[in-house]
Amino acid sequence: MSRDLEADLRMLQQVLSLAQARDIDGAATLAERALDEGFEHPLLLNVVATRHEQQGRLEEALRLLERGTEIAPEDIPVRNALALCLQRLDRPADALVHVEEILRREPGLPFAHASRGNALMALGLLGQARESHLRAVELDPHSVVALAALASISTHRGEHADARRWAERTLALVPGYPDAVLALASADLAGGRRAEAETALRALIADPRAGILDRSRAEGLLGDVLDAAGRHGEAFAAYSTCNEGQRRVYARYGAMGSVAEYAESLGAALEAVAGRWQPRIPQAVTHRVREHVFLVGFPRSGTTLLEVVLDGHPDVVSLEEHELLSEGVLQYMREPLDLGRLADAPESDLALLRQAYWDGVARGGAAVKGKVFIDKHPLNTLKLPLIARLFPDAKVLFACRDPRDVVLSCFRRRFKMNPAMYQMLTLDGAARFYAATMRVADLSRLLLGLAWREVRYEQVMADFSGEMRTLCDFLGIRWTDDMGAFAARVQRREHSTPSTAQLARGLDRSGLGHWRHYAEALAATQATLEPWVQRFGAAGADPA
Repeated sequence: MSRDLEADLRMLQQVLSLAQARDIDGAATLAERALDEGFEHPLLLNVVATRHEQQGRLEEALRLLERGTEIAPEDIPVRNALALCLQRLDRPADALVHVEEILRREPGLPFAHASRGNALMALGLLGQARESHLRAVELDPHSVVALAALASISTHRGEHADARRWAERTLALVPGYPDAVLALASADLAGGRRAEAETALRALIADPRAGILDRSRAEGLLGDVLDAAGRHGEAFAAYSTCNEGQRRVYARYGAMGSVAEYAESLGAALEAVAGRWQPRIPQAVTHRVREHVFLVGFPRSGTTLLEVVLDGHPDVVSLEEHELLSEGVLQYMREPLDLGRLADAPESDLALLRQAYWDGVARGGAAVKGKVFIDKHPLNTLKLPLIARLFPDAKVLFACRDPRDVVLSCFRRRFKMNPAMYQMLTLDGAARFYAATMRVADLSRLLLGLAWREVRYEQVMADFSGEMRTLCDFLGIRWTDDMGAFAARVQRREHSTPSTAQLARGLDRSGLGHWRHYAEALAATQATLEPWVQRFGAAGADPA
């Protein structure tokens, strides 16, 4: 059946006009009718996808936008919408592919540079993200997305004066813009202006234009403001509200299965092969590094502090939380767990996995030959059986801290979301995951024959120079004064963690024993944590 071209053009113009007037529902209704009649056009697919996104139907939106890009690969609006949808689905690497294609075709588009910056931010590449957003602002000084992103990047790095400058430029253009409000409130908190921060955050929480994730982040930062003011009961309520919002937004991670259950199964599987575990020294392996070190533990136990201090030595190279062992995990550590296969794995298979690991190190840009190479990833604790089989001559630095401070800190902080971090959104979930992970660590220490050094956070805080010198001896390097000057160095790092802004202030002992302010809330986790409190509970952790 032939179509009326003029009628189709009028319909497309009507859909476009409605969309530009922000009447997405009206535009999508017309677009869906045309699609049902068999008229496929990228504008129609884009508009319907926009309504799906507003309704939280991201996967349906994605399918429409992929179809739009398939039938019109040169259509920049639909490809940009596809990139934004992938970003919302926490697929920044896939989003980046499409943004790069847009920039290849039209390198002067400010919004594309801003989209590229946001994808890089989600990948943790803050330095590259900053350059993209600066380019967007250079092309368009009123690019609100880029200005707000620059404020957020500065906040993550603890550069609050810069964050304030970028945030104020954003808010002058769009009052109440959430990312800018959060950056400005963070700067106020850092500067001791708690009342101003609280007022701004409560206004954002009450703003009907703010999305659930924006309000959630505002509640979390409000918790920090209230905590700093000593209003710990109110702070805990704010943290709980923040986490409940995050649980709703990221419910798909909860549906993937409990990482705490996986960790518990891993402990049982490791115990089951205790009698037959015989790590083998790899044969005919070229040693690329002077020392190979795995820095593990649990989030918020001090791993980032140790990494940035050690990274100040000229003979040390670190790689900031790159996933380098995924191939081995997929091959030998998937559920249902049976570590017998890993214990008996043939050397030929292990050699391939070692090569995949070192290929990943090279892709990460680490020049490790002749250096002490530190692979820092706290939850590589759960990969210690694999590490022992692949690299039995490696050294392990195990960071530990009072479990109550660890669990509380995990509950309070806003992590980049994944199934493991989803577990931290309740105190009970964080405590259970912590206890299961510590059991894996303890069994690994006893059974796997790795060179093991425990580093207690509280002892590092009490005698920084002495503890770090002892740690350097373990690694075969000499302590230098430059290693202690980490505060400025941490701000230049490409990646950011929840610890980055804190470390930019230097050695901060304020978190020692902070759990006592939340003892009532933590009481429900006592039975779960008690064995580890006995093991790692900190002497000298009383708050000042």
